[in-house]
Amino acid sequence: MKKVPVKLLIVGAGDRGFVYAGYAKQHPDEVRIVGVVEPREHYRQKMATEHGIAVEHVFANWRDAIEQPAFYDGVIIATPDTLHTEPAIAFAEKKAHILLEKPMSPDEQECERIAEAAIRNNILFGVCHVLRYTDYTQQLKQIVDSGRIGKVVSMQHLEPVGYWHQAHSFVRGNWRNEAESSFMLLAKSCHDMDWIQYMMGGKCESISSFGSLYYFKPENKPAGAADRCLDCGIESDCPYSAPRLYLTRAKEGEFDWPVNVITSDLSEAGVLEALRSGPYGRCVWACDNDVVDHQVVNMLFEGGRTVSFTMTAFTEMSDRKTFLFGTRGQIEATGCMIKVIDFLTDTTDCIEIKPPTSGHGGGDDNLMRNFVQALAENDPSKILSGPQDTLQTHRMTFAAERARRTNSVVKL
Repeated sequence: MKKVPVKLLIVGAGDRGFVYAGYAKQHPDEVRIVGVVEPREHYRQKMATEHGIAVEHVFANWRDAIEQPAFYDGVIIATPDTLHTEPAIAFAEKKAHILLEKPMSPDEQECERIAEAAIRNNILFGVCHVLRYTDYTQQLKQIVDSGRIGKVVSMQHLEPVGYWHQAHSFVRGNWRNEAESSFMLLAKSCHDMDWIQYMMGGKCESISSFGSLYYFKPENKPAGAADRCLDCGIESDCPYSAPRLYLTRAKEGEFDWPVNVITSDLSEAGVLEALRSGPYGRCVWACDNDVVDHQVVNMLFEGGRTVSFTMTAFTEMSDRKTFLFGTRGQIEATGCMIKVIDFLTDTTDCIEIKPPTSGHGGGDDNLMRNFVQALAENDPSKILSGPQDTLQTHRMTFAAERARRTNSVVKL
């Protein structure tokens, strides 16, 4: 008997919505995109055209979609962070299975409401903590859980945001301002907080944190700099130049992320106009950003085990880097390589990870594959980031931010 493809409704046709929908293009026998909700006409019609969505299943508002008899098996919610709660709870109450983009919500109580709705309605519910789903993470988790380095006593983990990624997303972009999105640790590093808890296991008992907006603020604006890069006399000497980041890519025919975020007119002229009049052409020292550009988080796990986590803008674009220190050995891991050092034999084993075929180290495709299989087989074990685990790691993230703001140790 031929397997029937899983049918999905996309709520939010932004960058992440298109990434997840892209899995259906590669695997049409497994999944189909049968509906889209998106208030912006260009992106709504683009999604509808790319996936051949029937006109009656194309909506500007999720409330219109939810009033229809269910024409889908599951829903992917990839709206802006502040717009997750209402549709997530509403679709859960309709018993729809949900894949929700991270973070669940910028508000801790709303995270609890979403998780409670998912559990109470007994739906298949996953959050897009894509780092859990990478081949790299699964191989590393297997090594740790096998006891090969004994009991993990401590961890050092680095999230290298990348200098131009910080400028794009967290200075000029959608996640620059807490009132419009969320605080930096939640927006960028709830991935990492979740990954740390997943790798360490057990309960995090207390957290401290320090960090600030150090560099990307008006008082650090260089002499001679203008408010927009196209008007700036020192632009050619600035590593955060918007023309270098976007226009150079457009001239070379690279129109994927981050260029496709700044404009729907993916021509050189369209990109130039976006830099002339849009938010992504602003000087990084003349924006309305207020999120931190560096932060450290220290965690105490049950049994006295510890974790030190650093997130910083001031790096190259590279994989996360992790050291795991155990009672019988240690691990150095970078996303593409896992080096295991055995204390008993004093030997080193280097394990190379196969290059990923999708974003986030292959996590984007693996997440979708797992979610689709969970729906097709009614198997919740396929979802590695369910409501209870996700709520726990979100609580850790909110606690870390409270610790930073109050200069205190917060107990969980």
